[in-house]
Amino acid sequence: MKNNGKKFRISFNSPVILTFTILCAITLLLNWITKGYTNDHFFSVFRSSWANPLTYVRLFGHIVGHADLNHFVGNIMLILVVGPMLEEKYGSSNIVFVILSTALATGLAHVLFVPGYGLLGASGVVFAFIMLSSFTCIREKEIPLTFILVAVLYIGEQVYQGLFVQSNISNLSHILGGLVGSGLGYIMHKNKMNKY
Repeated sequence: MKNNGKKFRISFNSPVILTFTILCAITLLLNWITKGYTNDHFFSVFRSSWANPLTYVRLFGHIVGHADLNHFVGNIMLILVVGPMLEEKYGSSNIVFVILSTALATGLAHVLFVPGYGLLGASGVVFAFIMLSSFTCIREKEIPLTFILVAVLYIGEQVYQGLFVQSNISNLSHILGGLVGSGLGYIMHKNKMNKY
């Protein structure tokens, strides 16, 4: 069987998602090299003085910080599965906006409502992408049953866990990420803000 002289090559098919993944990997490596210093000072968000410039860095930087390899892999696997499809549909600039909006919403909420603990990780982005993905096949004046099921199962589980299960997982950031993804999915669909 001929391949007509064409060579296979690896393509950088989803620049935002792949760049985000690389940033998270570099941050994880830096955290390991510095024995936690970089996560503690740059890549986790917590209540601090608004006069401190690092407060604003942390409001966005916390989404690239991860506690360990398992935390990183758990978030990045889902982002790598769902993200490229979303970037293909909505375009790179819209996906950057979703990521930054999620970072800001989860960071501010954590600073305001959970002052005693630091927050880090991309799980808010994961939930935003999960909810946003349910808008990919929406039609005018219809609410997809898949969106309703995803909302009930994913967000409902986070509400339940937040109320009844004690853990170090930030259910608030998962819920807010899902709300950001849903809201921006609705807006992008309504305004036909897809790539095409």
